[in-house]
Amino acid sequence: MLKRTALVAVLATPMTAQAGGLEITVAGQANGTISIDLFEDIAPLHAAQITALAADGTYDGVVFHRVIEGFMAQTGDVQFGDSTDAAFNMNRAGTGGSDLPDIALEATNEKSFTRGMVGMARSQNPNSANSQFFIMFEDGPFLDGQYTIVGEVAEGMDVVDAIKRGDGPNGAVIGDADYMASVTVIE
Repeated sequence: MLKRTALVAVLATPMTAQAGGLEITVAGQANGTISIDLFEDIAPLHAAQITALAADGTYDGVVFHRVIEGFMAQTGDVQFGDSTDAAFNMNRAGTGGSDLPDIALEATNEKSFTRGMVGMARSQNPNSANSQFFIMFEDGPFLDGQYTIVGEVAEGMDVVDAIKRGDGPNGAVIGDADYMASVTVIE
């Protein structure tokens, strides 16, 4: 996994208001590419953290472990959600994070959780976002101010819409889950 020194280097790099992004190749039931524009201007710490994890290849192979129809698709558990890891157990996916520190909420009034927005997942503590993120299927303004909005899908909502839905408790995906085959940082 990515070490803290790599994140320090990312955070030391000057950020501009013009956001970079991620290109996610999805495999499984859904196949295709999702391009995400990151909001480095309103969520600089979260954007830097997920960019660092993507640049290190840490997201490659990670499953969409929680997918709720009409709500969102969640992924990014690099600790327990890597389907290429020999110790992978779908029952543990979604319970971990990364070796990097948790990040405090970066709330904004500039954006709202609408279809295609990307938010950072967290525990009950609003300052516990780490590596997991979710993509909205539909508007969810009830999340505004509670979760960091880190980006927005620029292309590939058809791929997002095709991600296998969860049938288990709280949207847990049962059986073979769709996964991020590769996640690349784009300018």
